[in-house]
Amino acid sequence: MSTATARTLRRGYVALALVDSWAAGSRTTSARRLRRVTKPLLVPTLATAFVADPRAAGSPLRRSTLAAQAGGWVGDVALLGHGRRSFLGGVTAFAMGHAATLHGLQHLAGPPPLRESYGARAAAGVWVATAPLLTYAAARRDAALAAPVVSYAALLAGLAARAGHLDASLPPRSRHLLAAGAWTFLLSDTLLATRTFVLEDASPALDRAVMLTYTAAQLLLAEGAARARAD
Repeated sequence: MSTATARTLRRGYVALALVDSWAAGSRTTSARRLRRVTKPLLVPTLATAFVADPRAAGSPLRRSTLAAQAGGWVGDVALLGHGRRSFLGGVTAFAMGHAATLHGLQHLAGPPPLRESYGARAAAGVWVATAPLLTYAAARRDAALAAPVVSYAALLAGLAARAGHLDASLPPRSRHLLAAGAWTFLLSDTLLATRTFVLEDASPALDRAVMLTYTAAQLLLAEGAARARAD
């Protein structure tokens, strides 16, 4: 594999992301059929680009990133379905992926203690401001969703907190990309939960925003991990 191959695959991922995001906001039957093809191809394309990237070969986040991407792919496929079973399958898969990312980042944690970082306080504030409301909205739709929603929100907030508090020995570009990816993931899933549980009739623009931020988050995390080899 080579840098050129990885670059081409990343461009392919961006193209797929734009097409899938557009289709996510379309209400036509053809767009729904298109997403049956584009959405399952997203993460495998990005993962192949990551594996092909020579920078990622020595990354301490190589295994955790691939594990997270596997969880993301399962989650993407599950969320193409409808109903409680598909939703819980997607949430579980993404939670496992986030746990893998968090495990990898835990070994790269920087001083001082996490609770003293501004990023951790910001993540905790976002969780307090959004998780109870979204959990209540989910419970109104289906009581069985309350525990998974609040737990997933806590995991995602924890990921954002940790990604913003990494050891200074990591290249600055890597740290910034990882933090941006985690926070963009948090934004995307907050939009998704709002669309799913709060709004009765979400606009196409919101559906597209969910996918644009999600695919951006995956790319940012992969790029950050590829650059994570210490100088």
